[in-house]
Amino acid sequence: MDDTHQFVEKLHDTQRKDKRNRERQGRGNEGENASSKLPGKQHSTNK
Repeated sequence: MDDTHQFVEKLHDTQRKDKRNRERQGRGNEGENASSKLPGKQHSTNK
């Protein structure tokens, strides 16, 4: 019984963290935010 309780607590904690990360990353409403963000510079070619 104890293991089940620990599992459920860990699951809820993980879900809470996932939700927070999605909100911070802006991936919650992909269609709305994706078009308004500019792509970041991946590589720089300073020669």
